[in-house]
Amino acid sequence: MQRLAKFSVALLAVMAASRSADAAPKGLTVDDMLAMQRVSEPAVSPDGKWVVYALRTTDMAANRGRSDLWLAAVDGSSNRRLTAAPESESSPTWSPDGKYVYFLSSRGGSSQVWRIAPNGGESEVVTSVPADVGGFKVFPDGKRLLLAIEVWPTAKTLAGSIKQDEEHAKDKSSAQAYDGLLFRHWDTWEDGKFSHLFVWTPPELGGKADDALDVTPGLTTDAPTHPFGGMEEIAIAADGKALAYVIRNSGKANAWTTNTDVFWTSTDGRSKPVNLTVDNQAYDFAPTLSPDGKTLAVLSMARPGFEADRQRIRIIDLGSKKVRTLTEAWDRSANSLTWSPDGKQLYTSTDNVGSQSIFSIDAATGAPKLLIDKGDNAQPAVAGNRLVYLRNTLRQPTEIFTAALDGSDAKALTHHNDARVAAIAWGDYEQFSFKGAKGDTVYGYVMKPANFNGKKAPVALLIHGGPQGSFGDHFHYRWNPEVFAGAGFAPVFIDFHGSTGYGQAFTDAISGDWGGAPYEDLMKGLDAALAKYAWLDGNRAVAAGASYGGYMINWINGHTDRFKALVVHDGNLDERLAYYDTEELWFPEWEHGGVPYEKPEGYLKHNPIDFVKNWKTPTLVVHGGQDFRVVDTQGMSTFTALQRKGVASRFLYFPDENHWVLKPHNSKRWHQEVLAWISKYAK
Repeated sequence: MQRLAKFSVALLAVMAASRSADAAPKGLTVDDMLAMQRVSEPAVSPDGKWVVYALRTTDMAANRGRSDLWLAAVDGSSNRRLTAAPESESSPTWSPDGKYVYFLSSRGGSSQVWRIAPNGGESEVVTSVPADVGGFKVFPDGKRLLLAIEVWPTAKTLAGSIKQDEEHAKDKSSAQAYDGLLFRHWDTWEDGKFSHLFVWTPPELGGKADDALDVTPGLTTDAPTHPFGGMEEIAIAADGKALAYVIRNSGKANAWTTNTDVFWTSTDGRSKPVNLTVDNQAYDFAPTLSPDGKTLAVLSMARPGFEADRQRIRIIDLGSKKVRTLTEAWDRSANSLTWSPDGKQLYTSTDNVGSQSIFSIDAATGAPKLLIDKGDNAQPAVAGNRLVYLRNTLRQPTEIFTAALDGSDAKALTHHNDARVAAIAWGDYEQFSFKGAKGDTVYGYVMKPANFNGKKAPVALLIHGGPQGSFGDHFHYRWNPEVFAGAGFAPVFIDFHGSTGYGQAFTDAISGDWGGAPYEDLMKGLDAALAKYAWLDGNRAVAAGASYGGYMINWINGHTDRFKALVVHDGNLDERLAYYDTEELWFPEWEHGGVPYEKPEGYLKHNPIDFVKNWKTPTLVVHGGQDFRVVDTQGMSTFTALQRKGVASRFLYFPDENHWVLKPHNSKRWHQEVLAWISKYAK
């Protein structure tokens, strides 16, 4: 009770400090972060003169975010709001003639496709199907829509699926029965329905307002079905007669295989779909048609079962169906794909030495050319003679930027957060390198506290998840180093072995070695930072991490007592039991070398539960009740172990959150608790 009382005082102090102030300028707080407007989903108009995008604003009263659509001129001359409805608008898409912007909205109670003229006027609903539309694409002729709708796979029509919905609604039992995996995924229990693709034709062109043609029927291997992923996994041919889509179609093996394929099928529902990537048993996705419609670019991984393999660009000739790998010699992992108008280049982004950079790729030779280097840059698109892309850094939330096609003359196109950014005292940061495990060069960042006064500062070692990820120059809304800097800490974050952006061999190094080289990198990286930056106070160091970072916190607790306090968020305690709890079995099977009942040594090699006897560092445990990736019993077990050993500890549980903490008020509480905990022991 005494410990709880002391903690409550610390928590109230942090809350009061975050409310106080008129002390200007101040470091970034959770309130500042939640007030930032979030730019996403940029779409360039057919004439290249405009960009429509979604702008999310946090509604604290409603405890959620809501998005409007905005319109910006590529030349920077105009920027204005396009929609302002009570419900969120998303997925802005231009009509081929540029006369309308189509988008998703649930204004009428269900999610339907709407449209609005970009030069003004009222929005109007386009579709009226008796089901929620999950996504859509406009056909090249502008006369039809392709809709993604969740349906019962045994139904032959959309109307038939709606009828089955009505029958299921009559069942008053709450029971859920399953005959195979996956029975739940991420944060959702499977209900037996799958997303199918429907061609919807307006009534004035002979279609039915409340029905559509299913072009992905069936559930068998020879008649592939449920598309995998969002509308970015679908491409419609220029003549509108065919489309490419991605499926995962391994039946019960979906839980332990990463194989997805790109299929090509007609849009009249009459032809048998053709598997364009049958030769590859790993991931194939992101089909993107060339301007002449003759070839399809896709992203592919080479190793089945490995979700963090290098994403190569492969080119498929739609006439011959021949496939060639374009970027085998490029030791980077391509993200989204965009063709240049002449079909000679592909634009993509990739993790690159602590940044996300934009490259152009020669469509004939695969030669890469760096265009935009530092910061976090993504989703490049072509607008006339310029690139349009999203950009953020550790001290700048995402805005839309433009640059010349060679990457020069980069400048911001939107300025939604300029005033907020200017009012904050940001922690200065820089990248550093050191000799890590195996003698390899390892990179990290160090950040000064906000309003740095030259005095020794407590250190917060922040550990990224993934584990194949990167903690780089990126503005994050869940683990933002600037929030720790705003609270007076000096964040240090290391891209240990296993991180992305340093070549595939470096990424591969973590598999089978979770507590080995990565742990060594973290300890050596912290030592290197302490040696290089005299203002870091190693005697007041704390560590915090989520997902794999949470696992690492549990591992750290059993192997060193150099930290004053720890924070473990959604981290595994027992790798062997975690295998049977999680949903995507391919991940632990790859990382630990097989299934635990045949290869237990991989799960026992670096298992935090075996070192609980050494735990002594005060630890805050955080977990989400809807986390099906790292199930909440792992967090409960961690807290139980700490309590039973008499280690100072606290359990923060969010029953309505998944692997991430997303709701605004929950996010605020998370930050208050985490900062209060580490401040109690290190400041």
